[in-house]
Amino acid sequence: MKKDLNWIAKLEKAIAEKYGFEAIENPKKHWTPEKEEKHQKETEEFYRRKYFKDTKSSKENYKGFLINKKLLTRESDRNCPVCGSYSFSAQDDLYMQRYKCCFSCYVTWVEDREARWNSGWRPNKEQIDGNNT
Repeated sequence: MKKDLNWIAKLEKAIAEKYGFEAIENPKKHWTPEKEEKHQKETEEFYRRKYFKDTKSSKENYKGFLINKKLLTRESDRNCPVCGSYSFSAQDDLYMQRYKCCFSCYVTWVEDREARWNSGWRPNKEQIDGNNT
């Protein structure tokens, strides 16, 4: 197959006019030993970070289950500080964020008494135990 050199020259000229002369230059033309060294350092840093991320997200045996290490380092607010119940409910997440208690405790102790709750009042153990029976 014979290449049409005139067509290639016209194409290069059109690209150079539209995108600049650098668009048709060989990329190796501007590559220097300093750039190569910088590239090597950046590559090493990339793989070092990738290795750290991979090891951080690896699985670990926790109470008989394999769990992502990232999950073990996070603090969990799944336990209600008032009644001690544990919940996966999204509704409880909302009340945990706002009132630092689960939805059940909100209904029992906070609803219509928010000023008292916000002032720091919390039910004592006898009140909680009496309410659960």
